[in-house]
Amino acid sequence: MVRIIRPAAVAAALAATAALSSTPARAAGFDGPWTVLIITEAGSCDQGYSFPVQISGGRVTSAGSANITGTVGRGGAVTVRVSQGGSSASGNGRLGASSGFGR
Repeated sequence: MVRIIRPAAVAAALAATAALSSTPARAAGFDGPWTVLIITEAGSCDQGYSFPVQISGGRVTSAGSANITGTVGRGGAVTVRVSQGGSSASGNGRLGASSGFGR
């Protein structure tokens, strides 16, 4: 499971799963700092990982030590890929005003 949230200063959380969107968002509605939370459902990895990311103009980029890439569509559809060392995770879902959820 992949969860993407704004930093703690932002209140309400919206969450829903969604299909991929190949059109990056051009509105600034999702721009800013976010956190990607990876929950391991199978395998030998730790139970969860948290990574800071930056969203700008529909692109998700790394704001820390991991290699993180992705896109955000106009309606909030998001894809993300996280890799660090020899491990990686990817997911897709939908962002709301302050949080998102996906697989």
